[in-house]
Amino acid sequence: MKQVVSVSVKIIATLSIAALAGCAVLTDRHSGARATAAERAFPPMGQFIDVNGRQVHAVVAGSGPDVVLIHGAGGNTREFTFAFMDRLTDRYRVIVFDRPGLGYTDRVSEEFEGAFNTAAESPAQQAAMLQAAAAQLGAGTPIVVGHSYGGSVALAWALNHPDNVAGVVNLAGPSHPWPGDLGAYYKVNGSAVGGALVAPMIAAFATQTQIEGAIESIFTPQSVPDGYMDYIGAILTIRPASFRANARQVNSLRPHIVQMATRYASEFSVPLEILHGDLDTTVPLDIHSIPLKAAVPHANLTVLEGVGHMPHHAVPDLVEAAIDRIALQARLR
Repeated sequence: MKQVVSVSVKIIATLSIAALAGCAVLTDRHSGARATAAERAFPPMGQFIDVNGRQVHAVVAGSGPDVVLIHGAGGNTREFTFAFMDRLTDRYRVIVFDRPGLGYTDRVSEEFEGAFNTAAESPAQQAAMLQAAAAQLGAGTPIVVGHSYGGSVALAWALNHPDNVAGVVNLAGPSHPWPGDLGAYYKVNGSAVGGALVAPMIAAFATQTQIEGAIESIFTPQSVPDGYMDYIGAILTIRPASFRANARQVNSLRPHIVQMATRYASEFSVPLEILHGDLDTTVPLDIHSIPLKAAVPHANLTVLEGVGHMPHHAVPDLVEAAIDRIALQARLR
């Protein structure tokens, strides 16, 4: 597997090389000022829910059966509020979460905090935090939609909280172990020293041109939607704490996926829709969604011809239809 990432992880991978080559010293003051500017430019859009003393950021809109949307690695709520959320709010109450450590959601616990701390939340721990937040919002059995890393969280939600989910829509999510490792980038930035030293450099010196180039590459072969660059708030991801959380979550994902993959056949009981592009080189179809369909025979796999890693942007109508099918199967509509 080349990378288990969403938009901003690809951004960070690109920017790491440029920052290390172009910067001789770390500038904590500069990175701190830039992080503050990012938060002013892209403030929280929703409300905060307390889960065991930790803060979860959620954007909620619409009315009807509950749908939870979970972004991928390095993303935030803006990934789904950009355009997709509004397609659902006429018939669903939609809840979009920032995942732990990203956007404006806290880490699951103090256990995962600190510049030199390599510990990271598993998909199961993230699912537990978000499920508790959803329950506080009155969403006891939502349809859970996850993109990329968020798909892994959605699968963990269904495995560990089957009575608290109506069904899952998995959009190009990692589900099975991939051959090899994630390369030197994750070994370095997932380490204690690498994560602590590189993060402020990225935050201080990444350029808008580099960010935009990385976004374009993750959308390939599709084009970036008009307005996406200005809206998404990618600079939030390169704040040092978010950078570390993201790199370490991705770096530690594979062992959790290995364990999850052994459970699908016997434990995955809720409706499952899988949508995956056949040109996705970030999370390859043949390594993940095809084996997932084989493990969960009742799942419905839609292979998206000519589509890359961003199906909710490339073919939003098909993603909507998958959510509607889950709602019908779960008798929510």
